[in-house]
Amino acid sequence: MSLIGEERKQFILHLLHESGKVRTTELVEKLEVSSETIRRYLEELENEKKLKRVYGGAVKVNYGKEEPSIYTREILYAEEKKRIGRAAASLIQDNEIIAIDDGTTTIQLVHYLTGKENLTMITASVPVLSLLLQYENQGLFSGEIFFIGGKVNPRYSRTSGSLAEKMMENFYVDKAFIAIDGISPERGITSYDVERAMLSRKFMEQATQTIVMFDGSKIGVSNFYKLADLEDTDVLISNVSIPVEWEKAVRATGAEWLVAD
Repeated sequence: MSLIGEERKQFILHLLHESGKVRTTELVEKLEVSSETIRRYLEELENEKKLKRVYGGAVKVNYGKEEPSIYTREILYAEEKKRIGRAAASLIQDNEIIAIDDGTTTIQLVHYLTGKENLTMITASVPVLSLLLQYENQGLFSGEIFFIGGKVNPRYSRTSGSLAEKMMENFYVDKAFIAIDGISPERGITSYDVERAMLSRKFMEQATQTIVMFDGSKIGVSNFYKLADLEDTDVLISNVSIPVEWEKAVRATGAEWLVAD
């Protein structure tokens, strides 16, 4: 297998997401490079906070059952999230009504809205709101902005709760862009936080089309609260290809899996 450095590192992450751990000896065999080269790749990926090195290989970064703070999530898989955001924004047409979920992946699509006209944006994310306001004041955003009020969570800079859900019931949207904490065919789409997930579900219920955005670290992960089944989604956007063993199950749901390049 002949792959350049970045492609080799993506291959390592793909194996890691599938099994939760990788061994240096296995990577040497699969990538046909020296153990010193593999150790260098693992060190670089650890510095990027994409894995944790252990004796003989590496394991998946694991934050347990608590959602990392927004500041922690911002630096994880930053480049991958940008590509996912760009791919998601390409699905938005002029004059559409869009709901943007809270998340460090969903916020990335805002950067790629320039050039689109007369959009109506709905969000419960303070960072998304702030960025939209900044772009509007700079003349880079054309349209209206609605902020969903409710109980404020300062750790995650978002609103949620019954008041937010009730407010969202008054809106119908063309597309809802949803951020998630875990995805698998067996357990569907899952979240760390119940209240956040319930508002995300309301976004989906009020939308004609649901687009789910996630980086490869969410693949195969199951969290505390079930947000939805894969059947409830229309488009799945990730930075990695669909796992081979998932193809049949995902195809049966009718959802489209897009790889952000």
